[in-house]
Amino acid sequence: MTEYHVVFGTGPLGKWTARELVRLGKQVRVINRTGRADNLPDSVEIVASDAYDANRNIELTKGAVAVYQCAQPHYHEWVDKFIPLQNAILEAASANDAKLIVGDNLYMYGDPHGQIIREDSPLSPDSQKGKVRAQMAQAVMEAHEKGKVRAAIGRASDFFGPEDTGLTSYAILPALQGKPVNLLGRLDQPHTFTYVADFGKLLAALGTRDEAIGQVWFAPSNAPITQAELVGMIEGQLGVRVKRRVGSKFALRMVGLFNPEARELVEMLFLWTGPYVIDSRKAERAFGLQPTPMKDAIRSTVDWCREVIVHRRGTPRSGSVDK
Repeated sequence: MTEYHVVFGTGPLGKWTARELVRLGKQVRVINRTGRADNLPDSVEIVASDAYDANRNIELTKGAVAVYQCAQPHYHEWVDKFIPLQNAILEAASANDAKLIVGDNLYMYGDPHGQIIREDSPLSPDSQKGKVRAQMAQAVMEAHEKGKVRAAIGRASDFFGPEDTGLTSYAILPALQGKPVNLLGRLDQPHTFTYVADFGKLLAALGTRDEAIGQVWFAPSNAPITQAELVGMIEGQLGVRVKRRVGSKFALRMVGLFNPEARELVEMLFLWTGPYVIDSRKAERAFGLQPTPMKDAIRSTVDWCREVIVHRRGTPRSGSVDK
């Protein structure tokens, strides 16, 4: 009998997790607000639902082997909405005795002050969003320790790639439009970037490997590069010079007067002003996963950005892009 897996969220992480689960031969249902999502395998069932509704979540995850939390509120709504969202999904996984796999970030570690971040690094959040993420992670692990749910957490550094409307949209896509790419802080500091498809592969591994349960795992990621080197790789793909615009704390505050997402970046600027490097060898060794070579990841991301531009211009093409 084919295993049944449920993914909450059809952002980039949810989609890449679903694709990898299908590749592994699993039956997959994804849940989002609209019941629509482009560029997923035909076998994936897409269901419209409100993920804050725990009772409905329980209905939609009956029989699931694993439930994947890849959904999130808008960036500026994390403090008020993220914890209730996770609680509603955790309740469903618990009620149906399904594994809970959470897609997470690194905010709870705070400013590493140049130290390499590992799964067991101390949690030291120094931002509102970091405190929210720490509280959420601790709730998941406490539920696991108490036997309420079997859970694992996958974390990644700033990710990019096809389907991504975050880093990709502001730091890569503009280069193809002849516009300045938007960078933050300092351009000369080493930074770990994660290719989102590799993050999806990690979550699928956590949901299909029992030895993953009860632990935190970092997504396989390439050696760190600077933002300047990232732009250089984009230039190498495009064969042209790329303009750059660097956001400072003052600039973000000014833009934040009109854009709540930009305003929320101010407290996270430390991510981009010093070294921000992770060690992802734990998952690589345990599951035999390897990061997609950075050159290949940039190439596929640039190709996707080209498709986005064509789509926005209304030129017919095969497939479609879920923005």
